[in-house]
Amino acid sequence: MSNDEVPRKQRILVMNGQRLVQEQKGGEWVTQKVGKAGRLKPGIYHAYLAKDSDQALQHTGVVFHADDRYVYQQEVQGITRHPLSAFGSIPEYGRPVCITYEEGRALAVDVPLSHSQKLSR
Repeated sequence: MSNDEVPRKQRILVMNGQRLVQEQKGGEWVTQKVGKAGRLKPGIYHAYLAKDSDQALQHTGVVFHADDRYVYQQEVQGITRHPLSAFGSIPEYGRPVCITYEEGRALAVDVPLSHSQKLSR
């Protein structure tokens, strides 16, 4: 396995209106990128804990990150990653969406989160 294929251990740290993309190197978290948090709620989003999406199911939650391979979504039951290649455009970070698949293409539709669907970190 080459270095390009080794999974990166990434997390997204959101605080003070900033969104920090961090990667673990040598046992320490190193900030790779800093940007505006936008609609993302403060907290730590552990992208490295994501499970692959089941394209037969609906995935409802907040999109919080996208890298060169995946789009990451925080759902009630955990973090799901969707193949980036399935999207025409990436949903806005912090926006609650329902992602479904049609013929291998991801469709993201805005949804209001009910009180029972509030996401916790």
